Amino acid sequence: MALSWKARRRWALVVLLVGLPVYIVVAVNLVDLFDRPHFLVEFAIFAALGIVWALPFKALFRGVGQPQPEDERER
Repeated sequence: MALSWKARRRWALVVLLVGLPVYIVVAVNLVDLFDRPHFLVEFAIFAALGIVWALPFKALFRGVGQPQPEDERER
């Protein structure tokens, strides 16, 4: 069963308010396990981790910023 637009909007907010800070803490701690790499390597690591973090939530975030669809307003 697909989530309604309203539910996807709420879950997207939870993911951004909880998941993003958790991602930041994990990413920084993961890079701190090694000696400080070169700036470009460190940037590449953070960029890759950011993409990997966002991929599972792609369907959740799709269309959340758009107005509520007409077919769900009738419910």
